[in-house]
Amino acid sequence: MTRGFYIGRFQPYHDGHHALVEQIAEAVDEVVLGIGSAGDSHTRRNPFTAGERVMMVTKALEELDITSYVVPIEDLNRNSVWVSHVQSMSPRFDVAYSNNPLVVRLFEEAGVEVRQSEMFNREKLKGSEIRERMIAGGEWEPYVPDAVVDVIGEVDGVERIQRVDAVDGE
Repeated sequence: MTRGFYIGRFQPYHDGHHALVEQIAEAVDEVVLGIGSAGDSHTRRNPFTAGERVMMVTKALEELDITSYVVPIEDLNRNSVWVSHVQSMSPRFDVAYSNNPLVVRLFEEAGVEVRQSEMFNREKLKGSEIRERMIAGGEWEPYVPDAVVDVIGEVDGVERIQRVDAVDGE
């Protein structure tokens, strides 16, 4: 049994994340998704709570035939102990997936195998671009799984980020 770990802020969880999870699921038996910066919410960069992101990811993964676990991971701001913190908050995993240079370095220094992958349609499939579309009242729905559209609607996420932007922008 092989378990892979993938961490992201998922602000919001989008089709690029989803494609990577599908790719990871082909290489491992189970996938653990870490909701990074779990303590951050209600800002332009991090508009959604950890609980809302858990809902987004959990509901989006229902369409995939994989065993997965979704765990919130709060920031420590102490890189030297970050991997042990992640390991203490999640089910045991054998390999980590990341393209973030710092995350790759931290896992490698801790002796965890790290695999990197190609980004999917990175110009449109990045959280900052999707959040900008939400703020501007533009089209963002085609870039996230339908389940994520539903969760964002349920929590009034677009209105939230627009209001936060109005406050942050002042």
